[in-house]
Amino acid sequence: MTLLTVERIKLFSTRSPWWCMIIAVALTVGLTAIFSAATASDDLDSLTPATTQFAYNFGLVVMMVMAALAVTTEYRFGTIRSTFLAVPGRTPALLAKTVVVAGLAGIVGEITAIASWGLAKVIQPDAPLALDTSQEYRNVFGVGLIYLLAAVFAIGLALLIRHTAGAVVVMLVYLFLAESLLPVIPRIGEHIQDWLPFIVGNNFVVAGQPEASDGPPVIEGLPFGPWGSLIYFAVVCLVLLAAGLVAAKRRDA
Repeated sequence: MTLLTVERIKLFSTRSPWWCMIIAVALTVGLTAIFSAATASDDLDSLTPATTQFAYNFGLVVMMVMAALAVTTEYRFGTIRSTFLAVPGRTPALLAKTVVVAGLAGIVGEITAIASWGLAKVIQPDAPLALDTSQEYRNVFGVGLIYLLAAVFAIGLALLIRHTAGAVVVMLVYLFLAESLLPVIPRIGEHIQDWLPFIVGNNFVVAGQPEASDGPPVIEGLPFGPWGSLIYFAVVCLVLLAAGLVAAKRRDA
């Protein structure tokens, strides 16, 4: 509990988490509000709980950057040395940081998802936005779990790279290029995409819904159902975190 308190104090003693939270919520909810307001009255059937989450990836990336910064800034300014002197085993301190940062990311994810859905419902009260099925609840409330696990992914990557610019660049290149380009490789692309973590993680949110041009992308034929996709995504994120913890213990601070 002491380690959790320490990590919470360290996290909120800087401005970057506050700015990241504000930007993530404002960007995601703002885009949803614009989309909802621009939906014509004769096209309200296209506004569903799933389509209110079309912008969740924008906030997701912001919170992943925040998670990476929580690690790399400590290495940059040398404060990680004090932490490791106080906790020679290193792993408990890093796990406490992961719990605090990932928990915050999960909370922000839930806030953005619920606020996006709620604001769309206020703007377009006649749209079919009721949460009547488990799939619709997953469309909205499942977003927070993806934010939480994505933060674990970012922390693991940051522990391996340790430099802010390098960690952020690798993360963004992977998210925006690798997972977009690998599936288009002839012959093997469609098989590779079945195992790309963020494509599979997104399947947890969108699985079972019809594909819409203005909603989160739906990829047919993935090997896992929604909950299997979440477990697979969690395993990938935890494996990367474990690799980062091993690297942190073996290398000098």
